[in-house]
Formats: sequence, C-alpha cells, structure tokens
Amino acid sequence: MAVLRAPAIRRLGGRTRIIMTAPEKQMRLVIIGATGMVGGYALRYALQHPAVGRVTVIGRTTLDISHPKLTEVLHRDFGDCSALAEALSGQDAAVFCLGTYTGSVSDVELRTITASYAIEFARVLRTSSPTAAFSFLSGSGADPTGRSRMAFARYKGEAEKALLASGFPCLYIFRPAYIYPVQPRKEPNLSYRLLRAIYPVFRVLFPNQVIRADDLARAMVDVVVRVGQEPPSVVFENRDIRAIVKSVHP
Repeated sequence: MAVLRAPAIRRLGGRTRIIMTAPEKQMRLVIIGATGMVGGYALRYALQHPAVGRVTVIGRTTLDISHPKLTEVLHRDFGDCSALAEALSGQDAAVFCLGTYTGSVSDVELRTITASYAIEFARVLRTSSPTAAFSFLSGSGADPTGRSRMAFARYKGEAEKALLASGFPCLYIFRPAYIYPVQPRKEPNLSYRLLRAIYPVFRVLFPNQVIRADDLARAMVDVVVRVGQEPPSVVFENRDIRAIVKSVHP
C-alpha cells in the first residue's frame, strides 16, 4: 500500500454547481472506484464541495488529478483490505463505486468484483471508522433474495444484504437504471451502444429509467454530506435518485 498526496489542482470541467455552505467541521471522505465513470464524477464533485475537507481515493492505479484535498492510496488486492485499516481510520463517510460490466469478465470474477470486494472493504471500514456513513453503488433489479436469473442482480443483492447486516449507522444503497455517460466513451457492449443512441428519446418517454452519470455521483456524495437528513438505511431506486438531485441542485 502506498500513500500519495497531491499539492496542486488542475481545472475540473463539468456542470457541477454546489449550493451547500461549509459546516464548521469539514468531512473526511473516502472514494473507491474513482477511475470509473461514476466514481470519477464523485471525486470531482467531492473535491469542489465546501463541506468536504479531505478526500482519500483508494485504487490500483494513480489518477491524473492533483488537488490539495486529495490523498491517494494504492491498493492492489480488494479481496483483502486489511492493509487499509490505517487509511480508513477516522473517515466520516465512504462512496463505493467499484464495479464491472456483465460480459466483460467471467462469472467468478463478476461475483468477486461485484459482491466480495464491497463486502471486504465494508468490513475494514466498519472496524476502522465505526461511525462512518456508507454510500454504495448497486443497480436496478438487485435481488438480496438471490433468486434472480440475472447474475448481476444476484451479486449486487448479495452485497446489499451483507452491507445491511454490517451495522453501519447510515447506509445508502443506490439502484440506478440506465446510467447515461455524459462524456463520449467506448461503450462496453451492444446494449449500451443502443441505449446511448436512443437516449434523447428514451429519457423523455421513460425519465425514471435513466440518470446522468454526474447526477448519480453527486447524489451519492450529497447523501453522506447531509447525514441525518435521510433515514439511517435507505435504498434509492432511480426515481428517488432523480428526486435527490432535484432537491439539492434545483
């Protein structure tokens, strides 16, 4: 495990608009999955947020971002997060966005990345920072009963079930439907290419089945920043996520 600190800031783009004022005590926030689409937006938003004083990013590789609030921790094996105990000590909240796409890895790897990594990280966070809030990126259709025919739904449900049993004082589970990638990217499969192509029409006809990646990221950060304004354990479906975004960023 290596710890890197960044002294300077590069220009951060996007349409972030923060309307909250900073509290007397700024939060210490840890983000997992910051090299991914949603995690990347969460990081940028958190760095600009006046209520966040320190952001710790844990990942396998370094980021192309430097900022006085940012600390990077390199960690190779999320199957064993024991070495992260010190880095996770004293954290106020975590935003967990680590994941992969169905079909991009084997079924064994899909379960490991989708469920096992989240459960192992939560175990160490809960021990190191027992009062920390936890914001978890799940997915629409997640099935904690394990009966779904879709592997992704079963594994996300497995992670949700374990997190709910972990005893976090505040746990926020996000189940987005189609996450629209705001910036152009290489889509992971045909389904995503089709959804991106029809997005302008799809969002009008089915607004509660889509969410922008940057809006989702902001909602995941906002709920842990304003801890106490939500019930201690909440599952946010796509409709609820859109409502959070509208309430905080009208």
